[in-house]
Amino acid sequence: MIGNLLTALVALIHVYILALEMFFWDTPRGHKAFGLTPEFALATRVLAANQGLYNGFLAAGLFWGLWLGAAGLAVKLFFLACVAVAGLYGAATSSRKILFVQTVPAALAMAVLLIV
Repeated sequence: MIGNLLTALVALIHVYILALEMFFWDTPRGHKAFGLTPEFALATRVLAANQGLYNGFLAAGLFWGLWLGAAGLAVKLFFLACVAVAGLYGAATSSRKILFVQTVPAALAMAVLLIV
């Protein structure tokens, strides 16, 4: 149950990231969340929306794994691994904060799912 709760938390984080990137990128909220200038946000909003869509797919995969119940373990582990790898790449190329927002929660959820 704790593994599923952590998986749901990771999915909800990615729904929030989707919203920030697709709908709030070019707003003060998006500027603050990602450290953007208004000019940069305006110039990159289409790229950010694309990133947001991918984060939505990660969330959808995690919710699918949860919906499958016990049969969804492999699905949850796959999508959590995708989140963890994306977080590692983001931390290496963009912001170290991404490591703690994406990779650590995903890795923790994976560990708990595998222990039980």
